[in-house]
Amino acid sequence: MQELDISIIDAFTGELFRGNPAAVICTEQPLAAELMQAIATENNLSETAFLVPGPEGRHHIRWFSPITEIAFCGHATLASAFVLFKQNPEQEALHFYAKAVGNFSVTQTAKGKIQMDFPSRKPLPLDAVPADLLAGLSIAPLEVLRNGQAYFVVYGSEADVRAVSRDNAALARLKPFDVVVTSRAQSGPYDFVSRYFWPANGGDEDPVTGSIHTGLAPFWAERLGKTTLLAYQASPRGGVLECQVLGDRVQIAGQAVPYLTGRIRCP
Repeated sequence: MQELDISIIDAFTGELFRGNPAAVICTEQPLAAELMQAIATENNLSETAFLVPGPEGRHHIRWFSPITEIAFCGHATLASAFVLFKQNPEQEALHFYAKAVGNFSVTQTAKGKIQMDFPSRKPLPLDAVPADLLAGLSIAPLEVLRNGQAYFVVYGSEADVRAVSRDNAALARLKPFDVVVTSRAQSGPYDFVSRYFWPANGGDEDPVTGSIHTGLAPFWAERLGKTTLLAYQASPRGGVLECQVLGDRVQIAGQAVPYLTGRIRCP
C-alpha cells in the first residue's frame, strides 16, 4: 500500500461549503490512469486533480471526474494552485501543462485572488440544434452555440437560467458534449449568469465550472461590449468568477478556501 497526501479545496468562493470542491493530489511520479480514476471515483467530487512536477518547474496536471478523465477543468486548477501557493508562499507564478490546453500560467493578484490564463474557446453558432438538447431542457433556448466542450444555450432572462430543469437521460446522449445555460445577469453586480449540466461526463449539475468561462467570457464580452466581466454560476452552491478577455486568451480569477487535508491509502 502507498499513502498519498490529499487536499480538498472549495474553489471560486471565499466561504466554506460554497463554490466547487476539488481534490488535489501531488506526486513525484505519475500514477497509473486506472488508479487516478479509482481515486476520483472514491472521492466522488466534480474533479480530482493530479499533479506531477515536470521540466523547468512546470507542473503536469490531469483531471478526473467520478466517471472519466476530463480534458480541461478550471476549478480544480484553481484548487491546485491554491495548494501549491500555500506550499511555496514566496512563489509569484505557477506554470502548468495539460494535453488539451497546452502551457498556461497561474498567478496571485494584488487582491489575493488566484488568476488563471487560458486559451479562448469562444463558441460558434450551430446550423441545427440536436433534438436531445431540446428534449433535455424544460425551457426552449433563444440561441444555441457550441465549442469543443459544450452546447451553449442562451436564454432571455436570468429567471429562465435559474428555473430550467433537465432530463439527464436526454442530455447524456449528447456525449461527449455537456450543456451550459446562460443569460445576461439581472441581479447583483454580475454581468452574466450560467448553470452547467454534465450527465455525459461527470454528474447532474456542476457547482462552478471554470473551463466553460473560457467560452462564456468571450461570448458575453462581444454581446456586452466590454472585456472585463463578473460572472455568477447559479448552482445551489454558487460561485463567482472574474473574467477578462485579452485577444485569444481569457483570464479567470477567483477565491478559494481549504476544507480538508489528509492522507489516503491505495494500492
